[in-house]
Amino acid sequence: MRNRLFLQITILLAGLVSDLNAQNIGDYHGALNQKSDFEPTKISVEDTRYIGIEYITAADSVMMTNCSIILRNDLDFSPFFEIVLYDEFLLKHLEIEAMTISAWKWLGTKYLIKLEAEIPRDNIKLRYRLYDVDTRKEINKGAFESRKADYRTAAHEMANDILKFLTGDRGIYRTKIAFVKKIDEAKELFIADYDGQNEHQLTNNKSINISPSFSPDGQYIYFTSYVNGDPNIHKIRLIDNSVELVAKYPGINVAPAISPDGRTIACVLSKDGNSEIYLLSIDGRIIRRLTNSRSIESSPSWSPDGEEIAFSSDRTGSPQIYIMDKEGLNVRRLTFVGKYNDSPCWSPKGDKITFVSREGFFNICTIDITGKNLKVLATYGNNENPRFSPDGNHIIFSSSRLGPTEIYMMDLFGNNQRRLTVRGGMSNPAWAPF
Repeated sequence: MRNRLFLQITILLAGLVSDLNAQNIGDYHGALNQKSDFEPTKISVEDTRYIGIEYITAADSVMMTNCSIILRNDLDFSPFFEIVLYDEFLLKHLEIEAMTISAWKWLGTKYLIKLEAEIPRDNIKLRYRLYDVDTRKEINKGAFESRKADYRTAAHEMANDILKFLTGDRGIYRTKIAFVKKIDEAKELFIADYDGQNEHQLTNNKSINISPSFSPDGQYIYFTSYVNGDPNIHKIRLIDNSVELVAKYPGINVAPAISPDGRTIACVLSKDGNSEIYLLSIDGRIIRRLTNSRSIESSPSWSPDGEEIAFSSDRTGSPQIYIMDKEGLNVRRLTFVGKYNDSPCWSPKGDKITFVSREGFFNICTIDITGKNLKVLATYGNNENPRFSPDGNHIIFSSSRLGPTEIYMMDLFGNNQRRLTVRGGMSNPAWAPF
């Protein structure tokens, strides 16, 4: 069973799937691949059953229902799984009173998760049992406990545990995201759970704060702020929201990207009159200038091994994506299709780069680091600021597809696109490390 699922995942990660929204835009080696016949594994989550002896309230019942919903949403967001829902029509048609393992099998489910809950005082204890529907055998189980106020945490931990068992991948369901929210004339930094819940404001300086970037240990967010009038690089410590100035050179100090080892910062400075990419120490001292041209260089993004940097440059007349080593040498052009390509972000897996390409509107694309397999993932409205999740299987981005700019997520094939925010004025998302 595990071998078959591993084979499916291997095929998936080899890139034999393209997204449903792929348009007729080819890379310079040929047309985009067509969608393959890969199908995600079908999995079902039954409603949470109360097994305790204490009296529970209506709010407790809602909480248990929400735990099932959270687990379904988490697993469904993975590119490896597809949720199969309860089918009331099937029950009536087969004249059965409740869904059985056989009934789930008739619906095509491969794995079934049964949930149980106890609610001792101010806590909730969640248990799951994972079944292989074909064999009808329990293949894994787990138990998680949290305060009632943190029940979402227990549900996310459960999703991580199930994903790890079935795929071997570390789950993203306890990770955080940061983004920028427009408040009146200001832009402030916010942080939230990966699914947009539990939103919390970080800055409140009534200024413009943009381009958040997490440190590899997840303890700091580096960002550009106009709080003192000019665009300078700051960092905020998440444990207490204390802010510290990092770089204040003449001109602009923008687009900080922290190296995977946490020791250096790639950023854009205009101290010498032109926007160039520099390498700074973690405390803001200049180590070296990495680019040197009359063009505009921007948007540095580190490779996961810390040896190379992707960036955007208009040195050929329009912005394109380039790669150089961390010394600024061995520069090579990556994109040759599209008149405007910007905002690269390197996948944690090291094999792909996501970026923005303008074809009338701004689209989100991915391309192999070899320059092959260009794919268009998000096309409706203007889609910008793509950033990979720490597992490399998802992308967060901003989009104006419904009018106001909001934060969205999708898997790395462009499927399962979800809106996370609903109030407009959102931009510049970033995904925290594990």
